[in-house]
Amino acid sequence: MNRSFAIRPWLAWTAAALAALLLIAAGLAAAVGAGHFRGPIIRLLSAHAGRPLAVAGNFEAHLLSLTPRVIAEGVTIGNPAWVAPGVMAQIDKVSVTMEMPGWHRSFGIARLELDGATLHLARDPSGHANWQWTDPDMKRAGSLPLIRSLSMPDARVLLDDARRHLQFDGTVSAREQSGTGRSPPLQLEGSGQLNGKAATFEITADALAAASHQNPYHFTFAERSSGSRLMGHGQLLRAYDFDQVDAAFTAEGADMKDLYFLAGVTLINTGAYHLSGTLARRGAMTRFADLAASSGQSDVRGTVSIDSSSGRSRIDAQMDSRLLRLSDIGARAAGRESETGAPPLLLSDAKLNPKAVRRADAVVNYRADTVEVGRVPLRSVSAKLTIAGGIIVGAPLSAEMLGGKLTARFKLDATTDDPAAQFDLKIAGLQIAQIPRKNAGQAPFEGSMQARLAATGHGRSIHEVAAGASGTVSLVLPHGALRVSLAELAGTELGGLGRLLAKDKQETAVRCAVASFQARQGTLTAQRIVVDTDPVLITGEGTIHLDSEALDLAFRGEPKKRVIARLRSPVLVRGTLSHPSIALKVGNSAAQGAGAVALDVVLTPLAAVLAFVDPGLAKDADCAALIAAAKAPQTATAPQTQEPRAAPN
Repeated sequence: MNRSFAIRPWLAWTAAALAALLLIAAGLAAAVGAGHFRGPIIRLLSAHAGRPLAVAGNFEAHLLSLTPRVIAEGVTIGNPAWVAPGVMAQIDKVSVTMEMPGWHRSFGIARLELDGATLHLARDPSGHANWQWTDPDMKRAGSLPLIRSLSMPDARVLLDDARRHLQFDGTVSAREQSGTGRSPPLQLEGSGQLNGKAATFEITADALAAASHQNPYHFTFAERSSGSRLMGHGQLLRAYDFDQVDAAFTAEGADMKDLYFLAGVTLINTGAYHLSGTLARRGAMTRFADLAASSGQSDVRGTVSIDSSSGRSRIDAQMDSRLLRLSDIGARAAGRESETGAPPLLLSDAKLNPKAVRRADAVVNYRADTVEVGRVPLRSVSAKLTIAGGIIVGAPLSAEMLGGKLTARFKLDATTDDPAAQFDLKIAGLQIAQIPRKNAGQAPFEGSMQARLAATGHGRSIHEVAAGASGTVSLVLPHGALRVSLAELAGTELGGLGRLLAKDKQETAVRCAVASFQARQGTLTAQRIVVDTDPVLITGEGTIHLDSEALDLAFRGEPKKRVIARLRSPVLVRGTLSHPSIALKVGNSAAQGAGAVALDVVLTPLAAVLAFVDPGLAKDADCAALIAAAKAPQTATAPQTQEPRAAPN
C-alpha cells in the first residue's frame, strides 16, 4: 500500500506533462497552419534533403496527422554539396503527403505532386549527380525514401550527363495508369531533343505502392531517335537503386552510329542493323553480355565490361565474327557519303573519333573466321587492340591471305584531333594465282609473293592516313610463272598479240621479280620495277596517288631474242586501285587496239596489276639481296641492288 501510494505522484506528474505536451503540440500545429515557424520548418526540410531549399510563395504544413502534408509554392531546390553549385529544380507548386515510420515501415512519401516543374539534372564524368540522395563517395549510401504515388505533368527536363554523354531538352510526364486496378503501374513519357536529335521515350514500371527496398523493381522501356529504336526490359535489384540494374535490350535502325543519340555510346556507321544483348550494372562495374550485332552480311558477337571505379573508364572486350565485310561499315554503307559519281575507294574512309578514344582505356581481343577487304578474303583473323591515354596499339594482328600469311603492327596516337599513325605490314607466301579474277580458268601469273609496307601518316581513317603517308613498299617474287603471251606482249611483240588472241596458255618461268616504291605525302613513286622472264626482261615506272587512288604506271619489255616485228609501245596501267584499266599506249597501229582489248579481257584488273607490278629482279640482279632488303627492319629507302645488264639480242 505504501509503495502504491508513493508511485501515484509520479503518475500524476507524467500525466500532467503529457497533457501539457499535447496542448503545446496543438498550439504549434495551429501556429504552423497559420504560417508561423515557416523558416525553421523549411530549414529542417532542407537539412533532411541535404540541399538548399527556398520557398518564395505560400507555405502550408499540416503536421498533426499520421500522414503529414506540406504544400509550397514557388519552390527552388539547389544542388547538393558533391556537385557544382546550381539549381536542381524550380517548381510552381509542390504537394507532399508523408508516410510516417511504423511497424516494418520506414519513412516514405505517400503522394508527391509537382506542378509546373523545371528540372536541371546534371552528372559529371566522375559519376557525381545532383539527383543522388547521398554523396556517392560515402562508403554507405542512404536509400531514397519510397514514393507511393507520383504526379508530374509536362515537366521541363534539362539533362546534362557527362558520364553517359547524354544531353536532353524536352518534357517528361509521370503518372499512374488509370483503370488498371488498385495498384496501377507507373507510366513515364518524354519527348524532346536527345543529343541534338528529336527523340521520344516511354517507360512502364511496377506500381509505386508495392515498391520495396528489399525487392526488385521491374520496368520496360522504348526509345526512338534519328531512325533508331532501342527497347527492352529489366529490373532494379532494389527500388530506386539505379546502381544495381539487370536488363535485356534490342536495337535496330538505319545506321548503328545513330545509337549515340539514344545511349551516348559512340559506334561506327553501318547500313541497316540489328543489335541485342544484356546489361548488368553493379555500381561502377557494367557488363554487356550476349552481344549480337548484324548489318548487311556482317556479324559481331561478344562481351564488353566497363570499370569506372577509378574515375576513368576501362573497357575489356572479347569479340568475334563469322564474317565481317568492310563494305558493310562506313559512311558509304550508311548511305551518307556524298554522291560524286566517282567509283568507291578501295581504302576505307570510315572515320575514327579521337575524342571518344581519349575518354577511356581499353583492351579489345577480336577474332573472325573471315574478313572481306574488297574481293580479297582474310581467313582466321586475330587482332588485339590496346588503348591507353589516347594511344591505340594494334599488335599482334595476323590473318591467312590467299594462301599466305599476313602479320601487322600499328600505332595510332589520338591524343590530338589529327592522329599520327605508324604501321608495319608483312605478307609471306601469298599465292598470286589465288587473287580473285573476273574470268575463271588458268591464272595469267603464278608464284609465291612476299611484301612489306612500312610507313607513317596522319588522319582519322585508313584513307586519310594513306593519302599523306611517307615510307616504303616492297614486293618480291623469288620465282613464279607468267603466260608467255603476256611476257612477249610486254616487249610489244606481234607474236605475243597473236598468242593472246588465241588464248595461248603456255607459261614461262619468272626467275625473279621486284617492285619497290617510295611513298612521300601519299604518292607512291616506283624506284625499281623489274620482272625477268625467259622471253623478255620487263621494267616499269610510274606513280600511284593514294589520295585519289589513281594509277599511272607504264611497263616496257626488252626481248631476249631477235624478233621480226616489234611495236615500241609501252603497256599502260591507268584507272584506280579498285577499278584499274590496262592498254597499250595509243598509236596508229591496228594491232595495238586489238591487243589492248584482248589484254583487258584476259587479265582481270587486280590480277593484271599484280602481274605487271609484282616484285622481282632482272636476269643478273641479286634477287636474294632484294628479298633480304624487303625483310630488313629498316625500309626507309628503296633497296640498293646491282643494275641489270642488258639482255642479249
